[in-house]
This record gives sequence, structure tokens and C-alpha cells, in this order.
Amino acid sequence: MRQIRCYIYKMKKVAILVPESSVIQAIADPQYCFSAVNRFLASSGQKPLFALTLIGQTTEVKLAGGYYSVFADKTIADEGQYDLVIIPALFGDIQAALSLNRHFIPWLNRQYAGGAELASLCVGAFLLAATGLLDGKKCSTHWGFIQEFKSMFPTVNVQDGAIVTEENGLYSSGGANSYWNLLLHLTEKFGGRPMAVLVSKYFAVDINRNSQAAYTLFKAQMEHADDAVKEAQCFIEENIEARFTVDDIAERVSVGRRSLERRFKQATHNSVLEYIQRVKMEAAKRQFETGAKTINEVMNEVGYGDTKAFRTTFKKLTGLTPVDYKRKYSKMGITG
Repeated sequence: MRQIRCYIYKMKKVAILVPESSVIQAIADPQYCFSAVNRFLASSGQKPLFALTLIGQTTEVKLAGGYYSVFADKTIADEGQYDLVIIPALFGDIQAALSLNRHFIPWLNRQYAGGAELASLCVGAFLLAATGLLDGKKCSTHWGFIQEFKSMFPTVNVQDGAIVTEENGLYSSGGANSYWNLLLHLTEKFGGRPMAVLVSKYFAVDINRNSQAAYTLFKAQMEHADDAVKEAQCFIEENIEARFTVDDIAERVSVGRRSLERRFKQATHNSVLEYIQRVKMEAAKRQFETGAKTINEVMNEVGYGDTKAFRTTFKKLTGLTPVDYKRKYSKMGITG
């Protein structure tokens, strides 16, 4: 093992929470990552950087329907101030999970007030947001839960597509395995870039990945009671190949444009134009993933006649150009 110089000399006390209804991998992986950092330092004759403690509401937490038990080193009733607190991803019904873990909320607020930095992994952002500490601040979470998150925490500035966010000692990550990028980010912050690069190579994680947009699936947001907006949504989704304007849709549903824009945003958290773009780009993605059509053919089939506009919109929403997306996800290769 090559020599790794750690430029932060004070050991960091890290608490990894063990919430009820959490993802066991999101508890084990931070422990694995930071333990590996300590081993790498030990191999170079250096002291460990992280002191790790599992913290639960109780000493034993059953996860995955009781298939696994995680035994915490300490509970929130025990005294102790930490430098960094890791909040793992939750699983299942979010409201129920927050209720089960409600006693963590005052504990997290006390830790933050005492100087701890807090880092949520994936859907763990819901528990972090429940503390109120994210109000008015930016945050990442799993792309599939963004709409639910926005509904529950409307004052939090959710960063669509972001892998890692950081503001005022509060960290969050995007969906699923992208929390490894947050772990690398924390490793670099506390242990330096060379250590972060070493960890990324050891765990085969792309250290430069900064967007989850390419993995996002856009879902129709029909869980509202505005019939005019639902009619507009259905028209958009049933006429992907057509070219129409917001005025055309407003006229079709017999609602003034300004009123439709306001109601549409309130119901779906997207403007009408954003919704049109997302629906069309989702259709284009499916074509690229499963078909052999050229990029120009797909562009025309989703109602775009301007190549530049299509490529710009596609990259804005996926983080990749149409060519790069097709290369990444299609078995048919690149044509056109």
C-alpha cells in the first residue's frame, strides 16, 4: 500500500444512525468505507482518522422484516457529542418510518447545535428534513422520491438530479448507490484528495459522478384533484409526437393560460412547458434504450423539429447528450 498522508490530524468521531425501517446496506457501507480509510492509514503507519459508533433508539434494531438485527454501540439516551452523523436511507412508507424514528429528531438537532455535521444518504434526507434544519437550504434525495419530498417539505430547496449537496454542515446524496459519492466527498474533506481517490479505486466508484439525471424516470404526477390539469396532462402524454404550445393546451382545457400555469405548477410542481419537455424526453429515452432508430428519427417522433433544441433539452434533463445516452443504454449502437 502506498503512503497516504492525512492532512487532518484530529480524529473524527462519527455516529452512524441505526433507524427503524432503514436500509441495512446504508448502515454497513459508511462503516465499511470509513473503516477502510482507517486500514489504509494503518498500513502506512498512521493513526486512524475515524472513530465509528452505531447509534440507535434502542440497542437492537430489527431490519428487513426481521431478517436482520443490528446491534447499536450506544443509544440516543447515552451522552456524547459527535463530529459527523450519518443518516442512512429509509425504506418503505416514509410517513411511517418518520414516526418510528421521531426520537432521533431532537437528538439530531442537539448534535448539530453542538457542532456536528449531518449527512443523509438517499431517502435518509426525509429524516434530516424532519429536523427543520434544511428549511431554506438545498438538499438531494432519490429521484423517485423528489415529488413526495417537495410535498412534505416545501421550504427545502431540492436539487433535482444532484448527486451530492452541502450547505452549512448539512450534506445529502442522491438515490441508491450514489450515496457512495457522498462518502467519497466526506473522505476527501476529512482525509484529503489522495485518500478519496484511493477509496474510489478500492470500491470501484466513479469519484467524478455529479448527477443522477441519467437514471431518472419521470412519472406522471396525477395525485391531485384538479381536473383541468389532469386533462392537460393526459393530452400531453397522449400526443407526444405532436407540436403544440402552452396556449394550445389552455384553449383545449378551457382555462386561461395564466390560470393554467399557476394551477399546473401547484398540482405537479412543474410548469406546463417543463412537463411537456419531461414527457417528451422520457419517450425519447425509451426509444434510445429499446429501439434501433436514429437520433433524428426519435427527435421527430417526440415532436421536435429543431435538432439543437432537442439536444439541449435532452442534455438538460438527463445530463447526457442523445448520442451519449444511446451509447450508454442501447445494445443497438449509435446510428444517425
